[in-house]
Amino acid sequence: MNRTIAAAALTAFFVQALAPSVAHAQVTFEQTLTDLKSPDADARFRAASLLKDAAYPEAALPLAASVNDPDPDVQIQANGAELNIYLAEKVTSSRRVGFLIERRQKISADASFSAGRRAVGPRIVPREVATALCRATHATEADVALEALYAFGTLAPEVAAADRGAVLAAAAPELASLLGSPVPGMRSAVLRVVARVYERRQADAVPDETMGDAIISALNDKSPDMRLAAMDALGAMRYDRAVQALSDLFQYYRRGNMAEAALDTLARIGSPASTSLFAAQLSTNSAHVKTIAIEGLARVGDPSQAAAIEAAVANQRDDAMQLAASFASATLSNAPITPLIDALSRPRLHDQAVAYLSEVAAGRSRQLMTGSHDPDPRIRADVADILGVAGDIEALPIVEAMARDEDPGAARSAERASARLRAGR
Repeated sequence: MNRTIAAAALTAFFVQALAPSVAHAQVTFEQTLTDLKSPDADARFRAASLLKDAAYPEAALPLAASVNDPDPDVQIQANGAELNIYLAEKVTSSRRVGFLIERRQKISADASFSAGRRAVGPRIVPREVATALCRATHATEADVALEALYAFGTLAPEVAAADRGAVLAAAAPELASLLGSPVPGMRSAVLRVVARVYERRQADAVPDETMGDAIISALNDKSPDMRLAAMDALGAMRYDRAVQALSDLFQYYRRGNMAEAALDTLARIGSPASTSLFAAQLSTNSAHVKTIAIEGLARVGDPSQAAAIEAAVANQRDDAMQLAASFASATLSNAPITPLIDALSRPRLHDQAVAYLSEVAAGRSRQLMTGSHDPDPRIRADVADILGVAGDIEALPIVEAMARDEDPGAARSAERASARLRAGR
């Protein structure tokens, strides 16, 4: 949509949305953008509110400055406006019914973040928008800061690949400083956001040591939930400097939830330094621990471990362990990924299969074509999402064809995947 069309459409939207007494003011798109810079806080608030409901992409960059407006009420509206531009399903906060204004759904950054990556549509998020939201995490008002943090966590993964490293580099000191925040819920929220924005990071998104080391310190937090959240973040970052601390934690606890979480984080990092630790767990009686160890050896990438993994799962009936062995075979021996695709239809193994396929799909797009024609639209949506995050440009024709899917959810996933692949996301 060009600026002229946007202006006309926005004017029509405003005329319909505003109360009858002011509807004839004929507020234009350009005037609304000008009002974002008004010295009058009420004018800035009204402009940001209108742009929030309109959700026009052309407003994203002008709104970036308003995310850090001096007035917290304007900040909240601008934050919601940025989110609404990129959400897969737009939210309208109010509508006219006769002469009455009916209040509708509220835009919540926390809810959008918690909904996962499918909450976001196919549009590329400009670097300036993500950076502005990260700066706003230091807002004076605690609720504004938390909304900005979750909005950053929702939108930062959707910047173009060329901008991703710069966005994360700028965000690292901001996020690290928030780990010492006294605001309730802020520290755990930071760890959740770090885990999301570093998920499946590319080689150019090397974790910042200041932030990574601050998260290592959180492994000693008195709250078990904080320690677990710190492990999740370190695993997403694949932060090598955490390997020794995590190994010490595993040796200290030996068994139980905290020990398994430490081992799982090490498995996600996949450092060669952990090879002997993973290999030792192949003889354990715990199916879950053995499964984690197999994942770790797969990510270390040493083909000489393939025989040990095969021996460890021989005569084992645990489905999750067998699926991990299939993941290891695909990773270490370039075996077909058919068992992983088949597991998408099994509820207990579904999430595990999605995670594995997201890691091994690059270069195997043709093998996933069978899933793109699955009778279950949820599996078709899964396949589109997997191809989108795998970053394999050869998948582009597949997801472009899937964008014509008769199921709205599957088609939306395919549209999002197409946009990500074109942008190198």
